[in-house]
Amino acid sequence: MIDTRTQSLIDEGKMLPLMEAFYTIQGEGFHTGKAAYFIRIGGCDVGCHWCDVKESWDAELHPATNTDTIIENAKKYSNTVVITGGEPLLWNLNYLTQELQGNQIQTHIETSGAYPLSGNWNWICLSPKKTKLPLEKIYTKANELKIIIYNKNDFKFAEEQALKVTNDCVLFLQPEWSNREKMTPLIVAYVMQHPNWKISLQTHKYLNIP
Repeated sequence: MIDTRTQSLIDEGKMLPLMEAFYTIQGEGFHTGKAAYFIRIGGCDVGCHWCDVKESWDAELHPATNTDTIIENAKKYSNTVVITGGEPLLWNLNYLTQELQGNQIQTHIETSGAYPLSGNWNWICLSPKKTKLPLEKIYTKANELKIIIYNKNDFKFAEEQALKVTNDCVLFLQPEWSNREKMTPLIVAYVMQHPNWKISLQTHKYLNIP
């Protein structure tokens, strides 16, 4: 049970349920290959059946951590921080991103967009899920749209989502890892026929890094 003081700090974004934080290479999407410090925040109710970090879903399993401590650790590693989850927008990210940017650190987020946008962002990767669609307001803020392709029906979903983002938003199709051998050839063919899309791969898994 969280005490009143801790809950107040969480509400202010001064504490966050940190699952893990690590320095690695961005493996997906527009910034693939870039060194970045990842901050994974616990808590998610989107419920993707193919999620590879289901242990992030229950926020209560991850200790409420002082956000200043998270920031101090991030400053040791990189000028780019990626906030991910779980679903990071379950939490107030204004303080975290303000302080990171105040230390000349670029702030990136990977989100389903299912909750209101908080925080100040240099890059927003929107990865919509059919189980809990994005709120309308985030579509115009997204720098990158990343659709996970698990089956053929996901191509239709991708096009529906692409109609909602701006013309400057970069469009990516990414094979779901467990189904990649089946879906990757279909994605290749699709992108060749629809060159407004690009292919994203989970290169960190091929490189065997976090």
